[in-house]
Amino acid sequence: MTGGSLGLRTGSYGSLQQQYFTQNGVLQTQPNSIIVRKPSKMSLSGSREKERLLPFICRYISKKKVGMVILVAFALLAFISGFSTVNKDAPGSAGLETSQGIPSMKSYERKASSYTFSSSFFGKEENEKENSSSILIKQSGSLTPYTTKLVTADSVTPLSHHCNNFAFPPPPPPNRRRIGPRPCPVCYIPVEQALASMPKSLSVSPVLHNLSYVYEENPIKTETHGGSEFGGYPTLKQRNDSFNIKKSMTVHCGFVKGTKPGHKTGFDIDEDDLSELEQFHDVIVASAIFGNYDIIQQPKNISEAAMKNVPFYMFIDEETEAFMKNSSVLDSSKRIGLWRIVVVHDIPYSDARRNGKIPKLLLHRIFPNVKYSIWIDGKLQLVVDPYQVMERFLWRQNTSFAISRHYKRFDVFEEAEANKAAGKYDNSSIDYQIEFYKQEGLTPYSEAKLPITSDVPEGCVIIREHIPITNLFTCLWFNEVDRFTARDQLSFSTVRDKIMSKVSWSINMFLDCERRNFVIQAYHRDLLEQMAPPAKNYPPPPPALPNEPTGKSKPFLLNTNTALKIPVKKTSATRRREKRASSRRHRKVVAGNRDKNLD
Repeated sequence: MTGGSLGLRTGSYGSLQQQYFTQNGVLQTQPNSIIVRKPSKMSLSGSREKERLLPFICRYISKKKVGMVILVAFALLAFISGFSTVNKDAPGSAGLETSQGIPSMKSYERKASSYTFSSSFFGKEENEKENSSSILIKQSGSLTPYTTKLVTADSVTPLSHHCNNFAFPPPPPPNRRRIGPRPCPVCYIPVEQALASMPKSLSVSPVLHNLSYVYEENPIKTETHGGSEFGGYPTLKQRNDSFNIKKSMTVHCGFVKGTKPGHKTGFDIDEDDLSELEQFHDVIVASAIFGNYDIIQQPKNISEAAMKNVPFYMFIDEETEAFMKNSSVLDSSKRIGLWRIVVVHDIPYSDARRNGKIPKLLLHRIFPNVKYSIWIDGKLQLVVDPYQVMERFLWRQNTSFAISRHYKRFDVFEEAEANKAAGKYDNSSIDYQIEFYKQEGLTPYSEAKLPITSDVPEGCVIIREHIPITNLFTCLWFNEVDRFTARDQLSFSTVRDKIMSKVSWSINMFLDCERRNFVIQAYHRDLLEQMAPPAKNYPPPPPALPNEPTGKSKPFLLNTNTALKIPVKKTSATRRREKRASSRRHRKVVAGNRDKNLD
């Protein structure tokens, strides 16, 4: 054993057993390095002095004044150390940068009416020296706080958006009690950031730049299926020509009579309402109830900015107006909650559902100075702020038209059969429309149509930008509804495909479960009345029997429809006094017997 080996600490908390030095750029080991254990500084006499000093220190600390001074010193030391730790962790510290994983939406495809979900739920974004703010991401009805960059109108791009890595969680387990479609999580940004992400100018309309509409005081019907007087009876040649997209076009788009939409055109609106509808707005929300078909639903979770700047318009006919006034729901203010009520007179169709297609598809005619609009059917309740809906489904996707696909069907032929089975419309009219489209080249949906994911929309929600190409699309879509059946799901894909074959334009068909995230669907009024429990009619009490002494009643037979009166035996006052006296005597006797037993 050498002297060098005596000083080695092998395996003691990572202490070095070798020393290195650099020679000629090469790391080498020093050959003759000897580590010697240092002698102890404490001698034997020193240890004895320490033993004598400890009792003295203990006696000195035991004094009250000295102990209090020591405790105060320790408390002050702890306070200073904690304060320095907080300062180090403050967000304003120099050079401090944090990163937070943010969920965002990933695109996925629907195949054979089933959804494919990404397994990852959280992603990460790169650290950047930018301002950060607290946001709320809505997931499954709950609000979860996250930290992200401050989004401005210039920074909202597909590459930097904090929702890029959001993915759906796994689908919920099957539930026998709830077998229908369900909502799924959607990544929304805060209202302030959504408002800041609104484009400063409208999108450029491809090819079509100027769109005007046909006006004719006395339209004449020349074909069997030429539409209606409100639509102007467009001929088949005029219909086909309207699909040849040009820089400037004039097409049929309803309201063919009168000087302007809503003024002696059919679907007439009061002058004071018309002047309000012509005002400039960035975003509006519109809906309609005709034929007293639905119960008005109040929006929820609407921000102060939206309540101040986004008007909510509800179109109703005179029948619905009379019901609301009789129910004391509508008064002279023309407001029900957030909804501004607009009464329509001289409606052009006898079918309430077809009348509802006018504001649904021709909002750009009724609101000539509006940039963006959200249409929801009268049975739906909006539960997400309009700015957040616009940002999520329109502005973030860089598209000008968004509509949800059907939750189950994506083929027009299947949709037609489902409509006939459910009695949605006359079967012969549906067959005529589908046969007409087949002759024009309509085929069943297949993967050859990708990236188009469906031919059947769930048309109760439409999110759109009012530019010439989207205005043309809804005009031609309305003309199909006017010419054929009112089931707009059957004509949607035909109009879309004809326009997309001419210009570079597409529609964002998002998932139906995403739509169910921001609107809640209620039942129609007739279904609610059928589901309401019947009123309970209680039978009147039976008449009193004649010559019956007070306090006594005899059992008697009743009809099954008559409530049974159970006889009650009353006790007289004399009988109650006798019972009390008897109980007192009983207690005295028991007490006397107990005393005898004790003796």
